[in-house]
Amino acid sequence: MQRNLFLIFLLAVFVVVTIVYDAQSAEEIRVWGGKMDDFKDSKGRIWHGGQNEKKEWGGWVEKLPRIAEVQNLTKEAEKLAKAEGYDKELFYAVSWAQFPDVVKMELKTGKGMFTVTYLVGEHWSPKNRGFDIIIEDEIVEEEYVTPGKDEIDIKRYEGIEVKDKVMSFEFAGNPKTGAGDLNAMFSGIEVIPALAVDPKQKLATTWGALKGNRQ
Repeated sequence: MQRNLFLIFLLAVFVVVTIVYDAQSAEEIRVWGGKMDDFKDSKGRIWHGGQNEKKEWGGWVEKLPRIAEVQNLTKEAEKLAKAEGYDKELFYAVSWAQFPDVVKMELKTGKGMFTVTYLVGEHWSPKNRGFDIIIEDEIVEEEYVTPGKDEIDIKRYEGIEVKDKVMSFEFAGNPKTGAGDLNAMFSGIEVIPALAVDPKQKLATTWGALKGNRQ
């Protein structure tokens, strides 16, 4: 009897350690385009400069992106940013590449499942910039076309799995969009770990199973 209780205790400890390790292995990372310096938003979140490479959090790869500034945002764009919980300053610049070049980023997220949010502010090409958004070598948004001048767009992609601890991004112009501007870009990338199962719920379920087996 005591031996069984001891084995159950060891199994429970293993489950707790595994849950904690899994939760800690996935990192929350935010990047804003067209900037070298970090930005602390109104909620205290840090957005790393997307014009950096080989940082502890990641950075651009292969070729330094170009920079463009968004001079103004429409009132509707500012309202959308606020409603979605983002400071309007995040949409004032972009990291971009002149087609056929692409923008490539790598973020050191760790292993896990993630929700990725793509932010963009259009600085001049009114609904005429077309490209693909590629995450972990999968096209998550094919033939995407940016909004009008001084407008913004926010896209979310759930269930992005990273197995090698580094999340890869590629923004690549796509002629199939029929757009006249194929220079791909981003204003912001937000990566949030997504736990498939609440650790407390998982632990409670495990204990229930253990108790059932013991009975």
